[in-house]
Amino acid sequence: MKTKIALITGGYTGEAEVSFKSSAFVYSQLDHDKYDIYQITITQDAWFYVSDSGIKCPINKEDFTLLLNDSILKFDLAFIMVHGSPGEDGRLQSYFDLVGMPYTSCDALTSALTMNKGYTKAILADIEHINLAKSVLLFDTQRAEGVSLVEEKLSLPYFVKPNAGGSSIGMTKVKVAEELQAAIDKAFDAENTGSQVIIEEFVHGREFSEGIYRNIDGELIVLPATEVKTTREFFDFEAKYIPGLTEEITPADLNEEQQSRIAKILKEIYVRLNCKGMVRIDFFLENDTDKFYFIEINTIPGQTPQSFIPQQVRATGMTEQEFYGTLIEVALKR
Repeated sequence: MKTKIALITGGYTGEAEVSFKSSAFVYSQLDHDKYDIYQITITQDAWFYVSDSGIKCPINKEDFTLLLNDSILKFDLAFIMVHGSPGEDGRLQSYFDLVGMPYTSCDALTSALTMNKGYTKAILADIEHINLAKSVLLFDTQRAEGVSLVEEKLSLPYFVKPNAGGSSIGMTKVKVAEELQAAIDKAFDAENTGSQVIIEEFVHGREFSEGIYRNIDGELIVLPATEVKTTREFFDFEAKYIPGLTEEITPADLNEEQQSRIAKILKEIYVRLNCKGMVRIDFFLENDTDKFYFIEINTIPGQTPQSFIPQQVRATGMTEQEFYGTLIEVALKR
C-alpha cells in the first residue's frame, strides 16, 4: 500500500502565491508510484482538498482526516510547503503535534524561534567563525523612538525589515537618515509579519544561500552554495521572483577552505537550532576580511524549479525526486 502524503500549501500571508508554486513543483517531482499525494490548501477561511472531479472537500480539523468517496482518508505524513504563517512560524507544526501527524519540517519551537530574526541571532552569537551584523530590535511600543535608538547604536547604511517576515516583504535599504522613519513604518505595517522590526548595519560583501538537511543515515549534508548577484538595490521580493533581475551561480565560486569553513558553520547552526528536514541559510562573505556573516535561516525554503534548493540538489547530481523522497523517509523514520 502506498504511503499517503498530505502536501500542504497556501497559507495566511502574501507568501501564499509562492507556496502554491513550490507545492506544484514538489508534486510534479515526487514518486507517484511510491506515494499517494494529496495537495491540501490552507487558507484563513478553509482547509480543503480539490478532488479530480473539481469538488472541494474540507479537512476535518479534529484529526486532519479527509472524507473522500464516502470513506475517511487518514494521512501518513504532512509535507509542509507553506511559506510564512502558519507553516513557517510553528503554528501548523503545533497542530500536527496535537493530532499525532508526522511532518517534514522543523518542529514547532524551532520554527517559531527562527521566524524571529533577532532571537535567532542571539542564540547563534557564540558559534565559532560566525559573524553577525550589528543590529537593533524594535518592539511596537518603541515605534516612536525607533529612529533615535537606531542612530545611537548603528551606522548607515541600514537594512530595515520585519523581524518575523519572509520573502523580503516590508524590507528597505536605508542610505540616508531621512529615509529611516518611513522604512521603520513600512516594516511595522507589513501584513502578517508580527509587531517587531529589526534594523541591521549593512555588510559589504558577496551574498550566498546554502541548503542543509539530514539524510536517512542521520548524516548532515550541506548542499553546494549559490551566489546571488542582483541588479536591484538588494535581494528583494521582485529580485527573488521576477526572472532576469538576479543572476544565481550554483555552485558558487568559493575556495576549498571557504567551503569547509562555511560547511562547519552551517552544521553548527543546524544543530544549535535543533533543525529537522531541509533548511536554507543565507550569509554574506564580507569584502576584504573574508569573514562570513549570518543573514537568516529559512525553515520552509522555496521549491520552484528556479529556487536555490532545487538548483543545489541538481548540482550534486541528485534528482529532486530522490531528494524529496529522502525528506519523506527521514520524517517517517523520525
